[in-house]
Amino acid sequence: MKRVLIVGAGKGGCALIQILSETDRMQIVGVIDTKDHAKGIELAKKYGIHTDNDWKKWINEDLDIIIEATGKETVLGEILEARSRKTVVIPGSVAYIIAELMEEKETLMEQFKMEMTNQKLILNSIRDGMIVVNEKGIVQFINKSAERIVGVARTNFLDRPVQDVIENSRLPLVLRNRKREVNQKLVLENDKRIITTRIPIINSDDKLIGAFAVFKDITEVVKLAEENTDLKEIKIMLEAIIQSSDEAITVVDENGSGMMINPAYSRITGLSKADIIGKPASVDISEGESMHMKVLQTRRPVRGVRMKVGSKKKDVLVNVAPVIVDGKIKGSVGVLHDVSEIKALTSELRRARQIIRNLEAKYTFDDIIGSSTEMRLALEQAKVGAKTPAIVLLRGESGTGKELFAHAIHNESDRKHNKFIRVNCAAIGESALESELFGYDEDAFSGAKLGGKKGLFEEANMGSIFLDEISELSLHMQAKLLRVLQENEIVRVGGTDPIAINVRVITATNANLEKAIMNKTFREDLYYRLNRLPIFIPSLQERIEDLPELIPHLIHKINQDYGRNVHQIDQEAMNLLKSYHWPGNVRELENVLGRAMIYMDSNEEVIKLQHIPRLNPDNAVRLQDIKKFDVNQGTLQDAVEKFEETYIKQVYQANHYNKTKTAKELNISIRNLYYKMDKYRIEKANMQDFS
Repeated sequence: MKRVLIVGAGKGGCALIQILSETDRMQIVGVIDTKDHAKGIELAKKYGIHTDNDWKKWINEDLDIIIEATGKETVLGEILEARSRKTVVIPGSVAYIIAELMEEKETLMEQFKMEMTNQKLILNSIRDGMIVVNEKGIVQFINKSAERIVGVARTNFLDRPVQDVIENSRLPLVLRNRKREVNQKLVLENDKRIITTRIPIINSDDKLIGAFAVFKDITEVVKLAEENTDLKEIKIMLEAIIQSSDEAITVVDENGSGMMINPAYSRITGLSKADIIGKPASVDISEGESMHMKVLQTRRPVRGVRMKVGSKKKDVLVNVAPVIVDGKIKGSVGVLHDVSEIKALTSELRRARQIIRNLEAKYTFDDIIGSSTEMRLALEQAKVGAKTPAIVLLRGESGTGKELFAHAIHNESDRKHNKFIRVNCAAIGESALESELFGYDEDAFSGAKLGGKKGLFEEANMGSIFLDEISELSLHMQAKLLRVLQENEIVRVGGTDPIAINVRVITATNANLEKAIMNKTFREDLYYRLNRLPIFIPSLQERIEDLPELIPHLIHKINQDYGRNVHQIDQEAMNLLKSYHWPGNVRELENVLGRAMIYMDSNEEVIKLQHIPRLNPDNAVRLQDIKKFDVNQGTLQDAVEKFEETYIKQVYQANHYNKTKTAKELNISIRNLYYKMDKYRIEKANMQDFS
């Protein structure tokens, strides 16, 4: 057994640990990395493998192979120089290739599993029975419809010769002669009559690998025919079933014209037969595309499509299936499920959850993304602060994530099972803020509640209170807050008796408090009380190297908010975002990514450079542009139109004559842009002399 030492516990090292741990010919004697919390170190501990920070301690061990997985040439050179002659050194590039292959393997396996699952779902959802056998006639697959038609459970079918279950099956004959049999009649042992098609499965090398049969139960149809049942009676019976169904049903012909609807359909959509019969299939849709037309074009059913129908825009789920007779499509049938009530209940649940969340901290330190030196320092300080009762002052620009830190500090503290109250000091008026924070007695003012009202400090007792925008407090409120922090008690508005409280205080500001003290707008004594544990949260510009891990996190969040399926961002777009200075910090980054994803097509999964909106666009009218206009050129309307024409030309030229991007920047619809360009006769051809 070969003794192996892995140097480097990053992505490549992790892949090597997983591969080598599964073989009996290799023994990993140790995993080395300078970072104690590297993924590979954690994985090695899980496998019971020794870990260390210095590979030099291990160089004299009896090693057969050293795999350098750091990717650093200097480390590789040092190992080559220090190793014994019998020890083989494998460079980090090999580890990287192995990691890439492992990821590709996992991705392919996931895709394969998904395709297999989808195939099974599709095959199990069709009404026709299907049986698949291998080249020896052993049953490999049977769908639910086949179980129902044959009357035999799946467990009694699989891995058995097909003739043991269906005695008169002709699949073995198809395997022998390799010829298909189309639309053949067969009577099963349970007296079910079927029409079946049997087809051999032959691969690209002309090798027989099995066969399958697809069959339809025609027992009832034959029975009706044998009883000479009139087709008109069948039609009347089917119409009666449709009309009495509680499910909303709509039928169109092969051209997409409405043929039939039932009362349930009218009840949901508010449309009558006169509104639908003979009209295009899209006439009932207020938002979305016609699934009838899609099914008629593709000849494939669709299930679970969300859309809005009727004048009231009822929210529905739609299932549509094609009607195919003798291989020709004759129309389609749609079933609508009203989800308005479900949506209303979901909205109520979401509102209830929001109320609950207002009384608890939602985020932990795991939700704060960033491994830059600046962010790690802030996180370490916050984790220290969470374990102490000291007041925390979070400082940083707007949009850097101060509230996330406040949530995480509470959740990491021993008060995490008690309330977390959030207060934006800038959002509450001066007159109401004191009673909001400290509560009031019943006689405090006219209209006060009987028995008075608890303030937010009382609500947060034994928990935490987060005072955001602390610099916005008036000097009067600063004095009140200072007393609370010093005495650990509050006095309600209109009251005289102090009420003891035990509250952890977390504050935040994006203002320069030192300058505010100099300007006499912030109390110096309150500053020293709050500034015992200051935590400076870096701006996004200061931790630009965090973008590669921060952006995927935000994409996942926006996917959940918008119901999108975006997987990643390409390198060109990433490079653009890295070059920007981000004055609005993480909040601006999330806004930019959200705007990019909104305008992406529903089937696009990668954010590309063309999806990114213009960063820090200067859409303001420049003074020199205004000065170009002749004040004597006519009426106000003439001047407005002249300026509009000039401005559209400027933006059109700045966007390299791309009409879609121009419309987005002007914040108008593409149709409106075409109208204005036609009105002012703006075309690329006559823009050459424009400047």
